[in-house]
Amino acid sequence: MKAFLRSRPVQHLMAILIAGWLKLCRDTLRWTVEGEAQAQAVWDSDSGAIFCVWHATGPLGPKCWPQGPGRQEMRCLISRSSDGEFMAMTMNKMGYPAIRGSSQKPSDKTKHKSGERAFRDMVRWVREGGAVSITPDGPRGPAEVMQPGAPTLARMTGAPVLLCGLSSRPQIRVGSWDRTIIPLPFARAAMVWDGPHYADRDDDLEAMARDWGARLSAATRRAEAILDATGGE
Repeated sequence: MKAFLRSRPVQHLMAILIAGWLKLCRDTLRWTVEGEAQAQAVWDSDSGAIFCVWHATGPLGPKCWPQGPGRQEMRCLISRSSDGEFMAMTMNKMGYPAIRGSSQKPSDKTKHKSGERAFRDMVRWVREGGAVSITPDGPRGPAEVMQPGAPTLARMTGAPVLLCGLSSRPQIRVGSWDRTIIPLPFARAAMVWDGPHYADRDDDLEAMARDWGARLSAATRRAEAILDATGGE
């Protein structure tokens, strides 16, 4: 059964269905947004940008970044695992091409080479004025622990980093390591922006990852609190 579900035709069909579901949610969720002006300044610039959401809230991410003429084109960092292949297909159908790699430290030479290639691709893309979306605790966690990939990319490119806390009510929580959110059409949702942040050459990347991770978690808790205060209605 697992081999059947991971076959190319089945994953292609599932990607179409899930992309359609996420588009429906994107277009019907009723949003409350905080800090949009600071994000807008980055959107309106012609420089590259780095966008971070926690892995659990990734399905809500496509609403965050405006698309269209005069906007930075967004690409998503997605792991090279079999699950990542499915996610890359889904996001591509949403209009967000993938850069394949991982924000985690690679555990073998093959992954190391893949990670280096993905990082080079991201540096080139952001320096050329593109935007990249990263789930900095992915692909396997620990949940809400930021890896140093985003600060390192920020230091290499000089690009601004936007952190975005997301939540929705009602929602479905998947029984995965991060308890991924599955939004429901016409639900309420909240988006809380923090940043932009920058990394200087002399900054401690590990300390920066801890600080940005704490800020991203705080923004996520704030998004949840906004919906809790209204009962998700």
